[in-house]
Amino acid sequence: MNTVLGRRTRILAATTATAGLLFVAGCSSDDDSGGSGKQTAAGGVTLAKAGQLTTCTHLPYPPFQSEIDGKVQGFDVALIDLVADDLGVKQKIVDTPFENFKTGAFLNSGQCDLAAAGMTITEERKKNVDFSDPYFEATQAVLVDKKSGIGSFADLKGKKLGAQAQTTGEDYARDKGLDPVSFESSDAVLNGLRTGQVQAVVIDYPVVQGWLKDKANAGAFEVAENINTGEQYGFTVKKGNTKLLDAINKALAEAKTDGTYKKLYEQWIGPYDENAANAANAANAANAANAGNAESTDSASPSAS
Repeated sequence: MNTVLGRRTRILAATTATAGLLFVAGCSSDDDSGGSGKQTAAGGVTLAKAGQLTTCTHLPYPPFQSEIDGKVQGFDVALIDLVADDLGVKQKIVDTPFENFKTGAFLNSGQCDLAAAGMTITEERKKNVDFSDPYFEATQAVLVDKKSGIGSFADLKGKKLGAQAQTTGEDYARDKGLDPVSFESSDAVLNGLRTGQVQAVVIDYPVVQGWLKDKANAGAFEVAENINTGEQYGFTVKKGNTKLLDAINKALAEAKTDGTYKKLYEQWIGPYDENAANAANAANAANAANAGNAESTDSASPSAS
């Protein structure tokens, strides 16, 4: 069992360039999806491949995961490194299309153990995957060209809007009667705004925070409105993979208790927002209480207790 002292000694490793992290651009033909290389790690967790915790993601999505100096780094990466450390293995990252996270395809095929992609917990997605406890409170931002005359979400009607395909930002815009142009990645969305393909974008605010750190971007673009949609991010595993889910939740809880979460948040996101941890902790406590009251209702969604 990891002590608080033991966890803190790992902070340095998690906050530097995630030394030893393996990265694969896409699922290559030599991936062993047949399970012949499977291994049981600490806590009885069965891994897709021996000696590694294989994480599906969709690059780039800074500050959660992106390639920096030849290595995939970010907030999600650092948190899952803690899980891998607990299991006594290294994390390996596989870049996959974002739509696979909604279906759980690569989890079900055994090509990945979990998915970490700044993914919002939704009831629809819970039908295909099991979510970890929430680890991040997210909002949507309306990012615009300063010359656009757009001052809020309400001003978007009749404007050319962009959003990342298959995301809650795109869903939100469509639900409000808008027809956004779909882009494959967050980088493509922001580039579409920069090059004038669209006049505004709806995108997760943490992504915007990082993008506006560039002085050229901050000089030309601004956040017209922040939209609190009540979204929370979670990591996902194959439905029924309770042992790995428990390992992820344990690592998250320890990180929030011993200060690791705060340190990583400040490194990758910015000034620490107490609500980012507290709201998630409150949700976790409510989930635990509800689970205890619903033992007789097995048909309930495992992540929606």
